[in-house]
Amino acid sequence: MPTETLSMDEIQGLRKSSITASIHPITHEELKALGESLFPSVEQPWRQTYFEFLAQNPSATFYHASTHDRVHVLYCRDREIGIWFLPGSAMGPLQPRGLQTLREIVDHLP
Repeated sequence: MPTETLSMDEIQGLRKSSITASIHPITHEELKALGESLFPSVEQPWRQTYFEFLAQNPSATFYHASTHDRVHVLYCRDREIGIWFLPGSAMGPLQPRGLQTLREIVDHLP
């Protein structure tokens, strides 16, 4: 079913299922490589914020997941913060509802 015909609740339900199926811990080395691919230019506004956050949290555990509609999320349970991004298109901070969903998923990982 095309995403355009779904309600926001249905889209969020599909995203939650996708995130639950794909979430995994990601190392700092992998985060750095991901940051380099997301922000190849030093002029991109999120680049400095992204790499400063990694530098400020060297021992934190991060998680990465992706959804059925190509949205990726990075989540740090230790700091209760995260970002979402659509590669090559848009990104932003996770809002309270998204953070709550990720917290619930991560807290139930084996």
